[in-house]
Amino acid sequence: MVTCKQRVGVIGATSLIGECLLPMLIEGGWKVVAFLRRMQGIQHRGETQPIDWQLLRQTVPSNSSDVFHTEKEIPHWVCLAPIWVLPEYFSMLSLYGAKHVVAISSTSRFTKDISSDTVEQQMAKRLADSEECFVAWAKTKDVTWIILRPTLTYGLGRDSNISVIARFIRRFAFFPLLGEARGLRQPVHAQDVAFCCLAALSTEKAFNRSYNISGGETLPYREMVCHVFSATGRKPRFIRLPLWLFHLAVMFLRLLPRFRHWSAAMAGRMNQDLVFDHEDASRDLGFAPRPFRLTREDLPALCSKMPS
Repeated sequence: MVTCKQRVGVIGATSLIGECLLPMLIEGGWKVVAFLRRMQGIQHRGETQPIDWQLLRQTVPSNSSDVFHTEKEIPHWVCLAPIWVLPEYFSMLSLYGAKHVVAISSTSRFTKDISSDTVEQQMAKRLADSEECFVAWAKTKDVTWIILRPTLTYGLGRDSNISVIARFIRRFAFFPLLGEARGLRQPVHAQDVAFCCLAALSTEKAFNRSYNISGGETLPYREMVCHVFSATGRKPRFIRLPLWLFHLAVMFLRLLPRFRHWSAAMAGRMNQDLVFDHEDASRDLGFAPRPFRLTREDLPALCSKMPS
C-alpha cells in the first residue's frame, strides 16, 4: 500500500494489462497519469475513475522548463506498450523526472529467436535489443528499472493468444494440430501480470532486475485448447495436419484480415515446450499466478492475431 498519493505514469494504459492495472493502482493509493496516443473515446473513462489522461509526447517542447513544474513530476512509470516503443519516450520520461520504470517485454525474445519464420526471428531480436537499450538509458539517467517478461498472456477476451484460438473454434468448430501437440504451455492471466507490475513499482529488492512471469499451471498445448473448447461450450474436435498442409492452410487463412498474422511456425511450436520458471518473481514480488481456468469473460467477441 502506498502511504501517500504518489504519481505514476502509465504508457499503454488502454491495453489489456492496463485495463487490469489501473483499478489496482487507484485502490493502492497511487495518483494515476495515463498516457495514450489519441484521446478519442477516453472521456467517459475519466468520469468513473480518478485518472489524469494525457497525450503522449515523443519530443520535448523547447519551452519545457515553463510548461512542467515540480508538482507535475512523475517519478514512477509503467510501460505496457511494446517495449520497442519505449525509446520514443525517453525524453518525455526525463522531462517528467522519472526515477523508476517498469517495462513489459516478453519471453518470446527467447522462444522465437530460432523460429523458422524470419518475421518472428526479427521480433525476438527487436525485444532483446529494446531491453538492452532501455537498461542502458536507465543507467545513464540514474533511473532504476524492472523488466517483466510474461509468457502466453490471456484474459478479458482482449488478448492475442487464447482469444485467437477461441475465435477460430467458434468460426470453424474444430482446431488444427500438428502431431500430438504436446508442447507445454503456461498461460498467465492479465490480472496476474498487472499485479506483478504493481508490486514492481515499490519493491526495492527487485530493482534493476528482469523477471520471467509464467502462469500457475503447466499443460500441453492440446489440453490448453481443450480448455478453450470447453469454455466456448463445444466438444473438442481436432484435425491433425501434416506440416506441408499446415503451411498451405495458413497461406490461405492469411488472406482473411483477422488471420493475417498467422504463421506456419506455430505448427512446430505446438510440440515445443515453452516453459519458464517464475520462482524469482514469486520470491521478490509475491507473484502467485492462478491456474488456467477459462471463464466466458475471458473469451473474445473478435480477435485477429496469432497464438504463440
